[in-house]
Amino acid sequence: MARLPVARRWFERARVDDITAQLVEPYVIALMRCNIWFVKGRDRDLIVDTGMGLSSLAGELVDLIDKPVVTVATHGHDDHIGGHHEFGDVRAHRLEAGLLRCPPLRSLSPRQAWGEQEVAMLQRAGYDMREPLFVTALPTGVAAESFRQQPCAQVSEIDEGDVIDLGDRALEVLHLPGHSPGSIGLWDHLSGTLFSGDAIYDGPLLDELADSDIDQYCVTMERLRALPVTVVHAGHDPSFGRDRLRELTTTYLQRRRS
Repeated sequence: MARLPVARRWFERARVDDITAQLVEPYVIALMRCNIWFVKGRDRDLIVDTGMGLSSLAGELVDLIDKPVVTVATHGHDDHIGGHHEFGDVRAHRLEAGLLRCPPLRSLSPRQAWGEQEVAMLQRAGYDMREPLFVTALPTGVAAESFRQQPCAQVSEIDEGDVIDLGDRALEVLHLPGHSPGSIGLWDHLSGTLFSGDAIYDGPLLDELADSDIDQYCVTMERLRALPVTVVHAGHDPSFGRDRLRELTTTYLQRRRS
């Protein structure tokens, strides 16, 4: 593998509001650059997704975490679960939990990790897959050739209707299959905030992965289109409001049902 530059700081952090922060890994290619959400609660804090796991997320958040933390995986794809092993209270849908217990990512090369056919499908979907690796730099002390995502010792399984209670706000688990069988969102109906994972984001949606289901995705899109959101904090790309949610879901349904 080619020698990569060393990144002096791995994460970028932005304050969204008084209780929410967004983190990204800027040296990860766009396809895999997951949004990591930190939400401060009265009794416990919440982390939604954890990125690739190349650098310590727990270490990055040490100045924000001052109470017990719940760490949720919106689904089990490689770009969302890399850092969950650092936390004690980990939760994922029952259909995705096995991927956190035994993460499959064994290479930073897309072609080695997934194969040429998967890479070609991602290119057709609109992603630039010319980079030979998932990253363009590495954190200090990380060697590309030996990187492996680490398993979670324990994962609590969650499903539709379960609630993540932070003390002063409660987020309901919505099962949103299609992108993957156990994709979920976290819905705060009081504020109209949805953490959607990859069920919906403002970029090329992926519904032809090995574990995707277009028919289920259409049902999920109908459900999302009717949701009275104020803001969607998605698994990738910028956050957006209700009007954009309706545009994205309508466009998807027209494309897949025409």
